[in-house]
Amino acid sequence: MSPADAGLGATVRRYLPDLVYGANDGVVTTFAVVAGVVGADLPARVILLLGFANLFADGVSMAASNVLSQRSKADGERPALRVAARNGAATFTGFVAAGVVPLLAYLVPLAPGNRFAAAAGLALATLFAVGAGRSFFAPRPWVRAGAEMLAIGAAAGAVAYGVGVLGARWLGAAGI
Repeated sequence: MSPADAGLGATVRRYLPDLVYGANDGVVTTFAVVAGVVGADLPARVILLLGFANLFADGVSMAASNVLSQRSKADGERPALRVAARNGAATFTGFVAAGVVPLLAYLVPLAPGNRFAAAAGLALATLFAVGAGRSFFAPRPWVRAGAEMLAIGAAAGAVAYGVGVLGARWLGAAGI
């Protein structure tokens, strides 16, 4: 292994928790937006509008929260702002890179009836892959690590879809 490879591995290991945290939340929250909009039977353009708004606003919020969390540690453990900002950047990068995946089904030419299934498949595959990838840097079987993230994301998507269905019915019944 070359020194450059060793340095890259060390860097990835150092920021892996931030990347995984961001990627997991990015996929889950963006897919939840997609599922909620589909559950409410709203147009696909709403998915893209809310999806991208969520992607960047929540990505910035997650990154800033990570920086503040790093800076809130006890004096002896508190990293410099520059270091904390790197953790925040890793969270943002993971969030946006993985969070855009469910929106891809609405950006490529697919039959409208296939888009949600494609978004769900892409989101769940990404969650499994990110989860399984943790096993390269943490003592955890890759199948279990992937399945954990997959289950969390699937549950969140199901909740969002259900809220979309129920919310649309309630708002329709209320005449809103």
